[in-house]
Amino acid sequence: MRLLFVTDARSPISRNWIRYFSRRGDEIFIASTFESDGLDFPIMRMEFVPAAFSAVKKRTSAPSTASSRTLGLRTRIRQWLGPLTIPASARKLRALIKEVQPEIVHAMRIPYEGMLAAVAISGGRVAGGVSRPPAFLVSIWGNDFTLHAPSTPLMRYYTRKVMKYADGLHADTERDVRLARQWGLSVDKPTLVAPGNGGVRGDVFYPPKELTKSPVVINPRGVRPYVRNDSFFKAIPLVQAKRPDAKILCTGMQAEPQAMDWVRELKIENAVELLPAFAHEKMGEVFRGAQIVVSPSVHDGTPNTLIEAMACGCFPVAGDLESIREWITHGRNGLLFDSNDPQSIADAILLGLEREDLRTEAAGLNANIISTRAEFGANMKKVEGFYSVIRNA
Repeated sequence: MRLLFVTDARSPISRNWIRYFSRRGDEIFIASTFESDGLDFPIMRMEFVPAAFSAVKKRTSAPSTASSRTLGLRTRIRQWLGPLTIPASARKLRALIKEVQPEIVHAMRIPYEGMLAAVAISGGRVAGGVSRPPAFLVSIWGNDFTLHAPSTPLMRYYTRKVMKYADGLHADTERDVRLARQWGLSVDKPTLVAPGNGGVRGDVFYPPKELTKSPVVINPRGVRPYVRNDSFFKAIPLVQAKRPDAKILCTGMQAEPQAMDWVRELKIENAVELLPAFAHEKMGEVFRGAQIVVSPSVHDGTPNTLIEAMACGCFPVAGDLESIREWITHGRNGLLFDSNDPQSIADAILLGLEREDLRTEAAGLNANIISTRAEFGANMKKVEGFYSVIRNA
């Protein structure tokens, strides 16, 4: 197949997905909304198509960890002003589509990749800019509908436009399929539910021979506007009061000013280790050394780090969201908490640390869930079939 991916090519999630089709032998083109390099798989061509002020970012092989002090403000600015950049970016993407003639254009997120793809493709169809319009597939990332879509009038307008012109939808939760219909996706358009990065790679993420006895808790979510790290850090002294032996690891937060301030202000230096963002293939080893994985988000789909940690035997404690309940049954294979409440987070962590029987039973249940629903190879075979449906519709 001749595939054009509209994505942030720095993203490990996108790369994991695209790499599969590159190695399968498909003709791969990438329109990246951020400048990127260092691909470890062959493609035909990559074009930089900036959107929502992404041109001001420096070239890098991975998304940078932005300071949480200004992250919320910058998110709001992009929600209000980012859509204003879509028409100009879409013209560049439309020219690329006309030139390379892909069979499928796959936008791997609604804001802002799906938005500019929808405008580019709809404009091409109206103006006859391509000889045969490509099929348009869009992926939903966990907060596209719940955080971004309703945030401003233009975000609402462009989200509905994406749903109007999409020929198919990939989501990582059943919830987002339901929301997509509410945002205008026709009931006759095909959908696929599969993890956002294709699934869990069993050669990287697998359980240890014996679950660790060390009371290690890991928060792998990094700095994101929809993750309540403030509540999480406030929960740590409450955990320490009852389990002073617990060690807290926070990946993607090394040298992050706000995280460093929280550690100092809460006097939890002895309990917390702020770690860099590890390469994807290194995270399996990190997860296997932890008892508990924590995901304190208030907007989410299926967090890839959460299911990868579950595959490694970590006991999951996570924010009580509809999407997370598709994976975790409270009290059986994990625990759910109120991400806005430090005491709720602490109680879940402490219960997980105290109940070895619960952790052991959950590890077996989660291994079965991952192998059944999230194994990378099986999921990507489904994606192959889905691409064929989209292309031939």
